[in-house]
Amino acid sequence: MVASFDAFREMAPPRAERLYLFLAGIFLGALVMTNAIAGKFFVLFGQELSCGIIAYPVTFLVTDLISELYGRKRASLVVQVGFVVSVFVTVVVWIATRTPIYDQSPVTEEAFNMVFGLLPGIVFGSMVAYLTAQFLDVHIFEFWRDLTRGRHLWLRNNGSTILSQLVDTVLVVTIALILWPQMDAYPETNPISWETWWGIVVGQYLFKAGVALADTPFFYLGSAWLRRWIAAEPVSQPVAS
Repeated sequence: MVASFDAFREMAPPRAERLYLFLAGIFLGALVMTNAIAGKFFVLFGQELSCGIIAYPVTFLVTDLISELYGRKRASLVVQVGFVVSVFVTVVVWIATRTPIYDQSPVTEEAFNMVFGLLPGIVFGSMVAYLTAQFLDVHIFEFWRDLTRGRHLWLRNNGSTILSQLVDTVLVVTIALILWPQMDAYPETNPISWETWWGIVVGQYLFKAGVALADTPFFYLGSAWLRRWIAAEPVSQPVAS
């Protein structure tokens, strides 16, 4: 028993498990970065956009890849882990904002709270939005896969992402930038106007939908190549007992 367990510890994980871990890491990294940089806004073609939009569309591409290669349960597991990570980040930031500051700290308490005081609301909004949108994305992806009997990859990729991105955008902007600023204790954080809300929602959704359409060739190539890469794994020899 001990010898078998030691041999198991020395075994390299199969390609399928390594790839799943890699995709899950990309998903979690994109999610954390989205929350970390979402407080900064820029203007693109006259539309106000959060910098979080740079990383967040990656999460939908990754869940679609996981759904295609591993199925709905594995994709849902990654979404659940992302929720736990978001809660952990929120708790850590909350503790940090309430830790007494050192007199000679290079970052003042006001500057720190100005940046990270926004984070809990954005993380909370992101948690609600992405739990709703990502589970919706996973289930719609499987629905189209079953309905088309595995054909029309473009349909389940875009059909699931475009709808779930709309739900995500409306929820996260409303919660993070309108509802949360009315509840937090920071006078520096004020809710945005509904006119600004409209501009952000429309701008972010059009950007996300454009990215979803643009990544379709990469989804085709990635899913096909990764499927072949997993299938081409050399057959390992049995370990002697």
